Amino acid sequence: MTASSRGGRAVSALLKRSPTVCSQCARLAPLQQRLYSASAPGASPIQAPVSGGSTNPESSPDLPPAMHYPQHAPSHYSIKSGLILTRPPLLTRTLHPFETAFFLYQKRLEERLSAPFRKGFYFRRDTPAELDWRIKVRERHGVAGRDIGRYNPRGRMGWNDEVLVGSPLGEGEEAVRERILTDAEMRVSEDGEEIPREDRAKVERPMPRRTRSDEEGDVRKLDRALDRTLYLVVKKGEAGAWQFPAGDVLTSENLHETAARILAESAGVNMNTWIVGRVPVAHVVTKPVFKKDDPTQVEKKGEKVFFLKGRIMAGQADLTGNKHGLTDFQWLTREELQQVLPGHYYSQARLMMGDR
Repeated sequence: MTASSRGGRAVSALLKRSPTVCSQCARLAPLQQRLYSASAPGASPIQAPVSGGSTNPESSPDLPPAMHYPQHAPSHYSIKSGLILTRPPLLTRTLHPFETAFFLYQKRLEERLSAPFRKGFYFRRDTPAELDWRIKVRERHGVAGRDIGRYNPRGRMGWNDEVLVGSPLGEGEEAVRERILTDAEMRVSEDGEEIPREDRAKVERPMPRRTRSDEEGDVRKLDRALDRTLYLVVKKGEAGAWQFPAGDVLTSENLHETAARILAESAGVNMNTWIVGRVPVAHVVTKPVFKKDDPTQVEKKGEKVFFLKGRIMAGQADLTGNKHGLTDFQWLTREELQQVLPGHYYSQARLMMGDR
């Protein structure tokens, strides 16, 4: 027998062998299809042949009970998309007392390690700027820094620079701001004469952290809670619940396209916004309600709402002529959202919200 004939017989023997298939895999193979595919509506029940058994799933005792359903059951949920539109913080948060004390410590350390201040390098002798510097240094008892304390490294008490308990310097940023504003006033005129206090040009003060909207409690304004993130919520009708703007996903749309459309239809186009990515950051599920007399029939379909994240840079929401019957809107912080949103709604969306 030649080598070629022996090889041909071996191949023939391999081809004649019947493959061994697991009976459980054979039963479950027809079910491994997506129930949300385009062919789902109107599909027929499972009719996959099972080796050594019947085509009816109910006649297979070892098939899991959860798998005894038509291959493409009708969906009991409607898919929606929405946008969680946010206004980011515009101010840094108020410093903790410990942070203020640490800042003072770092300031003192920097003064000790840095090179001494050379007045002659910055001011020409007997000029109005140099005379103004003399006056201010004398009021600060020789301290070069304008914002804190009486620390003087050349004096006998140079190392006794801790801020005492109860000192205004340790109470917050208000005292530091007042010192800087007072020091910024020009004390000497162009003629080299000291300007009386009542004639000095006042330095423009920074705007307060709390705005008029904060004082009046106006939750429809964007110039409130400047150190917090604000979230846009809307309400449909007088008795409707507060929620984020959302609507049904059309067949020809992706989630981010639906979110952009719903925002324009709900809050108008007079806002400069952008959507952060195309992946949902949160989702809210509302379970369907089944009929009492027939638990297989749905009385009210459930909802699966997928939310994308958005930012607003300018503009304001306008509900005039909106297509969703919205009657009111608010810009709320995370704590305020917890008070107005339904409990199950807030609990499912809260994980995408920042600490501030």
